[in-house]
Amino acid sequence: GAALDPCASLQTQFSLLQNQEKEFVFTFGAGKNSDEVQQFINRFGGVAGARQALDEVHEYWNHTLGAVQVQTPDAALNVLANGWLVYQTISCRLWGRSGFYQSGGAYGFRDQLQDTLALMHATPWLAREQIIRCAQRQFPQGDVQHWWHPPNGQGVRTHFSDDYLWLAYATCRYVVSTGDYGVLDEQIHFIEGRALNAHEESYYDLPQQSNESASLYEHCVRAVKYGLKFGVHQLPLIGCGDWNDGMNLIGKDGKGESVWLAWFLVDNLHSFSELANKRNDQAFAQICAAQAALLRGNIETHAWDGEWYKRAFFDDGTPLGSKDNDECQIDSISQSWSVISKSGDPARAKQAMASVNQRLVARDVQLIKLLDPPFDKSSLEPGYIKGYVPGVRENGGQYTHAAIWATMAFAKMGDSKKAWELLALINPVNHGLSAEAIATYKTEPYVVAADVYAKAPHTGRGGWTWYTGSASWLYRLMIESLLGLNRQGNTLSFTPCIPETWPSYSMSYRFGETTYKISLVQTLFDDTQALASISIALDGVTQSNTLVTLIDDRQEHRIEVNIHRLRSGSESISQ
Repeated sequence: GAALDPCASLQTQFSLLQNQEKEFVFTFGAGKNSDEVQQFINRFGGVAGARQALDEVHEYWNHTLGAVQVQTPDAALNVLANGWLVYQTISCRLWGRSGFYQSGGAYGFRDQLQDTLALMHATPWLAREQIIRCAQRQFPQGDVQHWWHPPNGQGVRTHFSDDYLWLAYATCRYVVSTGDYGVLDEQIHFIEGRALNAHEESYYDLPQQSNESASLYEHCVRAVKYGLKFGVHQLPLIGCGDWNDGMNLIGKDGKGESVWLAWFLVDNLHSFSELANKRNDQAFAQICAAQAALLRGNIETHAWDGEWYKRAFFDDGTPLGSKDNDECQIDSISQSWSVISKSGDPARAKQAMASVNQRLVARDVQLIKLLDPPFDKSSLEPGYIKGYVPGVRENGGQYTHAAIWATMAFAKMGDSKKAWELLALINPVNHGLSAEAIATYKTEPYVVAADVYAKAPHTGRGGWTWYTGSASWLYRLMIESLLGLNRQGNTLSFTPCIPETWPSYSMSYRFGETTYKISLVQTLFDDTQALASISIALDGVTQSNTLVTLIDDRQEHRIEVNIHRLRSGSESISQ
């Protein structure tokens, strides 16, 4: 019964002779009625049925996790990239939606959309399903449920300021990666619920399906338009929080602004402008482009703090993430996204990331802090983030999600030396290489932890494993940002950012039921007048550009990629 801590046990007795083997099947399940239960027992109760079911499980995972396989000099990367990260993303994040630290079962709007971004190579149909599933949880005004419980859809409507933008972000990436422009025409109903009051942070309810429906493209348009709400600095309003839920009081009066959200919105506006042009929606494409240009100027005018970008502005205009603050003088995500969005002033973005390296990378304890100093005793009241122990979780610990973004930013800048150094710090496998390291880290080294503590006596301890969106971002960091594998429709391109010490590495890529064996060879040169370049051969035929057109003919193909780069460790490769 409820609250009675129910449990059950199964037991059988058997005897074994010397060298004798026996196989037993325990069946545990549920059915709609007794007839269905009996069908399950008949199907799976015997050894043969159970063995077949288990074989099907193995076959599914072998096929799914085998879509991309890499062999590199970094054994710790190989372990995660060749199975564990995709497995964690699908089994825990998408399907289970539960873990030891959080037994929720709800869909998070922004959460699972980010998870699916790692599945474009292996299971793009799961990304498509999730995009449509999330669009069904959008209100006609453009905002969405922050999270909801299946199957009925009870959940919360909030003033979070980034949720709905992830719909446009994920849709753009899915369409560009797969070439599935048809998904934009899918007709999807909205949901109906009462509007939030101005000073109401959230409410829990069961919204009803609206009579109104629209294409997925229109759902994304409404999301982008809903995000075009700005404060006194002409930066987007933070609402009751942006990506960092714990900063829920910065905009409690409806006037607080988010600098990170500004970068994220700029990125969305650029991507969606391109998508709108391809839909022949030039009017909205122009709106997006114009808004992006204005926003970039506003960020540079109001958010630059001298050595890095500020994080936010409180309702009264007080800055956060500034050298003038006693706490949270610098926050990593405002710096990382100035690079990831490709929108920050190049000189400032480079300086901002240098500040991240100096202020937030704690090499002595192998972690990358989200912000510093942590919130503790100052007059700043950003929200419930201040309730965390200083140096724990979002409050100045390593929040792995953000640590990966910082590493991605260094990779995008072409700084391979720093990117690989930071990857080594955050790769959980490297926290399990000795008995001493295991005693410190204390969590599973084969899956990603959401956070790592930066506060003694627990410095270096991992927390919140399995159920974290960091797994999907770490996969993208490894496969796309560092190893350089990029898919657009039926083409592959390569933009590697690898250590100078690597002479070569290889990958296997499955397109449909066709396998491409990829070898990448790196040659360094010292002539500063020479140009870095990439040349590609498909089945022995040199390609005229750096794109490989994929075909699903069920034959094995070979791709040879030759990388020529200046011996410096910080030069980006020309496209």
